Amino acid sequence: MNRVIARKVVPTYHQIFKLSRKQFCSDEAAKSSAAAASSQFNQESDANLSLTGNVQPYDIAIVGGGMVGMALACSLGRLFFLPSALVYYHAVTAPFILPCLSIGGWVGLGLNKQDQMEKTGAFLPMAFDTVCSCSINESILIDALCFVFIKLLTLLLAATTPLTKHLRVAIIDSSPALANKPCIKREDPPDPRVSTVTPATISFFKDTGAWQYVQQHRHAYFDKMQVWDYTSLGYTKYDAKDVDKEVLGCVVENKVLHSSLLSRIEDTDFQKTIYHSRLTSMSLHPSSSSIVVDSTAPTEASYARGRLAKLELSDGNSLYAKLVVGSDGGKSQVRELAGFKTTGWKYSQNAVICTVEHSVENYCAWQRFLPAGPIALLPVGDKFSNIVWTMNPEESSDFKSVKEDDFVKAVNHALDYGYGPHPKSSLQGSAGMFSWLRGNVTILANESFEIPPKVVKLASERMAFPLSLMHANEYASKRVVLIGDAAHTVHPLAGQGVNLGFGDAFALSRIIAEGIAVGMDIGEVSLLKKYEAERKLANMTMMAILDGFQKAYSIDFGPLNILRAAAFHGAHFISPLKRSIISYASGEQRLPLFY
Repeated sequence: MNRVIARKVVPTYHQIFKLSRKQFCSDEAAKSSAAAASSQFNQESDANLSLTGNVQPYDIAIVGGGMVGMALACSLGRLFFLPSALVYYHAVTAPFILPCLSIGGWVGLGLNKQDQMEKTGAFLPMAFDTVCSCSINESILIDALCFVFIKLLTLLLAATTPLTKHLRVAIIDSSPALANKPCIKREDPPDPRVSTVTPATISFFKDTGAWQYVQQHRHAYFDKMQVWDYTSLGYTKYDAKDVDKEVLGCVVENKVLHSSLLSRIEDTDFQKTIYHSRLTSMSLHPSSSSIVVDSTAPTEASYARGRLAKLELSDGNSLYAKLVVGSDGGKSQVRELAGFKTTGWKYSQNAVICTVEHSVENYCAWQRFLPAGPIALLPVGDKFSNIVWTMNPEESSDFKSVKEDDFVKAVNHALDYGYGPHPKSSLQGSAGMFSWLRGNVTILANESFEIPPKVVKLASERMAFPLSLMHANEYASKRVVLIGDAAHTVHPLAGQGVNLGFGDAFALSRIIAEGIAVGMDIGEVSLLKKYEAERKLANMTMMAILDGFQKAYSIDFGPLNILRAAAFHGAHFISPLKRSIISYASGEQRLPLFY
């Protein structure tokens, strides 16, 4: 009876296996399951999209080759997609393998029910015992085990090959930094344009393989930060140890970040083309089945059917892409051409930035809120620090042109006794009104107020730029999406702007990979809206917090000063609040509330 059942049941799975084996042994699938998914996507979303003449259709055109745009390109070339591979493996394999081994193995051997139960405890050894001892169904079970091996091999390939690596990517930017990568020498003074990258951003760079290039140049980790204001009523100190982290962030020159990303892209083998030009126009035909097109020009036909966006460049080149990514800054041409509306306002403030030198090394980030705006002193390494000083436009013009010695004196004045005395580390005097926030907590030596290291020399030119807040009402439409400053600009008082942009780049690359995994057109608005929904909430939350800080410290009013001081003390002495603030500022998606 068992033999009869085996003849009826097992051949069915044998036929299924033959079909699956034929599919998995094709040349294309042998590369990886990621390549197969990408191939399927190409067949579905742009059938007949062959090349004609010099017109090359791209999957993605990144307009803007700055740090955020290059980060997206790096992420597309390195993003791993193991979770979906696991889902794919279990969904496809389980219905076939388990019955094949359990029914084919147990029934084929003619085991009785008791023997089956005894063997169930050692399922895998039973499978191999079956291969060695079975006579009638031996070839069938060997095929089944081969099928398991092929599936596991497919899983490994999918886990080590990004689905997005097979996309054709165009990068459009006329910046000289892309045409001729600058030579960065360690002995040169740091550039005044720096970014404070969070632990979340550092992890992103490590995942893409770009952080190894950053480490070859000057950079400065910091694990402590002190924030206070000119009223001397309160201060807050943050330590990475408070949230079991090694660092709070790392200060890196923008040119180092950009060069590291470019080096990483050059070292990857995914298909990319850099156009040293500017975008002049962008158009997209609405999809319509009634449009009559020339079948001999598939690229133009796909464009006419709304499957591609057409980009015209300043050098006369034209190119087509399924998705256009605007990463071209606050004055985004992509945003303007796509018709995205924005909301925002200009602050009556400018930021003056420069590099200064100390006589000792600086290992802490410092920020003091002054009547006209905050001043920040950020470590850069090699006894250098970066200054970001917010002030009104008239003052910025004066400080930009004043003599170097006078500017150094003004910086030390602003970071020391200028505008008011130092906050007190004990609860004596004016701090006594906030004793209820402290409770019985004893202030440790490393929690007491410290004076920043003196500035001894100006080490770079001084630069000034106006500050504003801008947010695009929408991030995505059909075949167009915005990331970074093209979608949002914020006040620099917490150094979060570039980190929000890197967060956009990573999220978009992941959403694109998810779309490819299920065979979607990466330019479909339904897919791009998933990215918008995820990033808009995170960006608007951070923007609201920074704008609130800017407004709260723009008013010198007695009762408000006391409330600000209470907030400082609360952040300093209430441990859950302090941990939450540090975690949120580090890039974790938790709001700065109690937990």
